[in-house]
Amino acid sequence: MNQYSMNNKDYSVHGAGLGLRREIADSLADLSPTEVDFMEVAPENWMGIGGKYGKQFRAFTERYPFVLHGLSLSIGGPTPLDEAFLQRLKKFIKEHNIRCYSEHLSYCSDDGHLYDLMPIPFTEEAVHYVADRIKRVQDILEQRIAMENVSYYAAPGKELEEIDFINAVLIEADCDLLLDVNNIYVNSINHRYDAEEFLLKLPAERISYIHVAGHYNEAEDLIVDTHGADVIDPVWQLLDKTYQHFGVIPTLLERDFNLPPVNELMMEINCIHDYQARWSSQGKSRIQNG
Repeated sequence: MNQYSMNNKDYSVHGAGLGLRREIADSLADLSPTEVDFMEVAPENWMGIGGKYGKQFRAFTERYPFVLHGLSLSIGGPTPLDEAFLQRLKKFIKEHNIRCYSEHLSYCSDDGHLYDLMPIPFTEEAVHYVADRIKRVQDILEQRIAMENVSYYAAPGKELEEIDFINAVLIEADCDLLLDVNNIYVNSINHRYDAEEFLLKLPAERISYIHVAGHYNEAEDLIVDTHGADVIDPVWQLLDKTYQHFGVIPTLLERDFNLPPVNELMMEINCIHDYQARWSSQGKSRIQNG
């Protein structure tokens, strides 16, 4: 795609989004859809919830477009998929008119939950295994899903490069990509590769939306993905490069821990809006001047 082209893909959501967390739900209720364009939750935290929180969630889904980012599917795990969970998820998606469901390209369970995102071996065998499981999930839900590129700190049994593994899974499963810009930056530092070069090898046509987040610097050459800090300048710059290369894509600010006041979160949401407006304006100008 030309660096000044407008992105005309028909996304399920648009603009800048924010994760809905119970700790800040009351404060977020004072916002309007003109300030935040869409919201995201982990379905495991809201499925089957009634009472005050159930009513509160319904009020949000009636005002905003919603996407889901799952925590427990364990798409690369060794145990069978939890198809009972997927049936409940399918009902939840329909009840709240959810626009998109995504999960992590990793695994988080064996005989029980591991409470962390474990790296899938970058092998041909794993490509086929994971792709088959994604296809099964899509068959049950009767919709495409998006897989997120994850941060990882070791690559056991590596036969393929990370980028080749991701692309092979996306093609074989015929699914979409949740592009986490922060994870690209984190991995580029931890595994010493060029973040923009990696970005350019991803399939633009499969990107459903973007995550941007903060992280923790453990050491000069080790970054931990935490979603517990402000987005740093190099990650904003990589988001800017993403829009430059792929056009403007809906982008969600992830903040899970150390939650600041909502007005501070809105400063980062406004940064996303500013980057999007700049590239939208350049794309329009380029097209008009033809």
